[in-house]
Amino acid sequence: MNTQPLPELIAQAQQLVNQIRQHPQYQRLNFDCDVTLGDVSQFFNTLQWSAAASTVDVSREGFFQ
Repeated sequence: MNTQPLPELIAQAQQLVNQIRQHPQYQRLNFDCDVTLGDVSQFFNTLQWSAAASTVDVSREGFFQ
């Protein structure tokens, strides 16, 4: 399990989405779907805000077991 803080993981995911959006190969794709990269970016923005507002202590052993 990754012990990296959730806000850091979210920031990395947002950076990847931006890199994908700017990638020439992606820009050449004629990709049509219900969810856009803008939607994904907005999701991560909302998740980032929620994670920052949350104070869940996951440091206890067995928290996710």
